[in-house]
Amino acid sequence: MMNKSVFIAAALALAVIGCSDKQAEDAKAAADKAATAAKEAGDKAVAAAKEAGDKATAAAKDAADAAKGATSDAMKSAGDAMKPAPAPAPAPADAAKK
Repeated sequence: MMNKSVFIAAALALAVIGCSDKQAEDAKAAADKAATAAKEAGDKAVAAAKEAGDKATAAAKDAADAAKGATSDAMKSAGDAMKPAPAPAPAPADAAKK
């Protein structure tokens, strides 16, 4: 990007200094072409950054949903673990008499 800016500045400087009309037109055309290429590169970079941001947002949402589900399962398991154990079944009365 920096090289293109330097190229544009050099081309414009040559045109201002007093080159022939043909050389000035060539320099202007080259500067216009470089400016167009720089704009296209900038547009592509913006689009790539937006896409990366969208994907990061979606991944964060998915991670949050997964964490929410895991927390819910853990809370349910903890609640189940805190319940008292069922009382043992009483011994049959017939076996105690013998």
